[in-house]
Amino acid sequence: MIDSGELRKGLTIELEEKLYQVLDYQHIKIGRGSAMVRLKLRDIRGGHTIERTFQASEKFTRARLDYRTMQYLYNDGDSYYFMDEETFEQMPINARQLGDTLNYLKEGMSLEVSSYKGKLVGVELSVAVELEVVETGPGFKGDTATAGNKPAKLETGITIQVPLFINNGDVIKVDTRSGEYLERAN
Repeated sequence: MIDSGELRKGLTIELEEKLYQVLDYQHIKIGRGSAMVRLKLRDIRGGHTIERTFQASEKFTRARLDYRTMQYLYNDGDSYYFMDEETFEQMPINARQLGDTLNYLKEGMSLEVSSYKGKLVGVELSVAVELEVVETGPGFKGDTATAGNKPAKLETGITIQVPLFINNGDVIKVDTRSGEYLERAN
């Protein structure tokens, strides 16, 4: 059990038999009243976000997640299959549990996968991933990085803005936190 003073962003807690990740934390002291804690929480299994307010004296159950390196293999409808790189065991994760991670998943990619009580609950992406541009407008000689942007569809299906000099077949680095173009990969 942890008290409200130990809460911080990124921490996973168990609340009403569900797993929640703390997205935002505010400690509020109102005049003569007792202190309150306002939390913005993301349901790890369901994917939705809620906001709740608690008394500052309330205690929370910390969820201990296990992390292991797994390789993304393939998807079959709403199930995405990952293989443990040590035991070669294959396990599925539901599409709604993955959320925005789906925009950056490539077959054969190794990632950190979190599990709780033996069930997979989420995936930790690296800060940047390399993806191939499959469709974009033509690039022209003399275009520079500061001249403007154009839309580009990447191999995972996501469309982002890239500089004008990027062509079909180029491999680029994309920031997984913001979905923005970083640089051309070597």
